[in-house]
Amino acid sequence: MTVLGFHASHEQIPPGDLLRAVQQAEEVGFGAAMCSDHVAPWSERQGESGFAWSWLGAAMQATTIPFGVVNAPGQRYSPVMIAQAAATLESMYPGRLWVALGSGENVNEHITGDPWPPKDVRNARLRECADIIRALFAGEEVTHHGLVTVDRARLWTRPDSPPPFLGAAVSEETARWLGGWTDGLITIYQPGDALPRMLEAYREAGGGGRLVLQVHLSYAPDERDALELAHDQWRTNSLKPPTTWDLAMPSEFDEATAEVQPDDLRSSVLISSDPGRFVDWLGDLLPLGFDEIHLHHVGRHQDEFLDVFGERVLPQLALGGFR
Repeated sequence: MTVLGFHASHEQIPPGDLLRAVQQAEEVGFGAAMCSDHVAPWSERQGESGFAWSWLGAAMQATTIPFGVVNAPGQRYSPVMIAQAAATLESMYPGRLWVALGSGENVNEHITGDPWPPKDVRNARLRECADIIRALFAGEEVTHHGLVTVDRARLWTRPDSPPPFLGAAVSEETARWLGGWTDGLITIYQPGDALPRMLEAYREAGGGGRLVLQVHLSYAPDERDALELAHDQWRTNSLKPPTTWDLAMPSEFDEATAEVQPDDLRSSVLISSDPGRFVDWLGDLLPLGFDEIHLHHVGRHQDEFLDVFGERVLPQLALGGFR
């Protein structure tokens, strides 16, 4: 069955409020949660960016559901640090963690002061990092000199088995590249046949394991409010790669989307005041075969969204195979 999860948006919500939100999400019926590891928000209007790894320790202690985290090793982080963080959480909460590895965005990685590499170099660096992380989980002492450098590293606290390491993709090309070496795939909602094509590319390249989808949505009791909320908080994510990869500051995202109109968001955010529309939209995604579909309400306040979806959306989707 497909698990319906809650996306915890560190870029928009202070960590204490986000902790209470994920507890509420479990209470109303969400079966999993995920977050992204960022150092900056996408927009100055969002205004937050808590540290995902420390928050995950608190959130996993405060709930019983599994969690995922999207992370970019290689520039801001040594892969050894990501391996150690994941190993600690997996040791404390066995079987409740997955980690998705991506090549990163400049808005987070520029803080090191190092040059922002081109995409092919970032992909090569990511593969090096993934191999290093797997070797550490296998109990090896790792020394590596390449796009990243590691000197005699070892995981001294190692869980019985590693968490799944997924790959993050937004294109068929990247999904195909990930198919040969990851434990699964995570992507974001795209309309039309983009998602089936991406999954087909991943599977044709030998990809298997966990399939995760993140869906951005905006709900409010009034249709205009839902649209205005999406425009205020999520217009920066109407940008496409490589722009989203390469901009360095939240203010640059705001400048680049100054002319975006509210209705322009409808291709990337599901927007409605009618809970039944979300049941239909999400139900249409079920046959694609995702193991987890995580919902991100793009507002800075989650209470109403969680209450309404817990009462009027999740029970309906459960009848169609979600839980």
